[in-house]
Amino acid sequence: MTMRKRGVATLLATAVLLMSGCDQAEKAAQQMLSKTAESAKQAIDDTHKAAEQALNEATGYKPAEPDAAPKDNKDSSQAI
Repeated sequence: MTMRKRGVATLLATAVLLMSGCDQAEKAAQQMLSKTAESAKQAIDDTHKAAEQALNEATGYKPAEPDAAPKDNKDSSQAI
């Protein structure tokens, strides 16, 4: 009887350890997927930017300069 209780306790402890290990593995996998997705997004953005630049150079199109940063108007942000 004592041996059986020890066996059950050992199996339960092993199951708990395995489940905690699975949670850690899942978190690590999610972090890796997140980093991979961010890298892929950056690669797509870089490719898009390079394609636009190549197209502009091929067609002779010069995009308009971006507008200057809006000036802070402290007067308009004050309460009346």
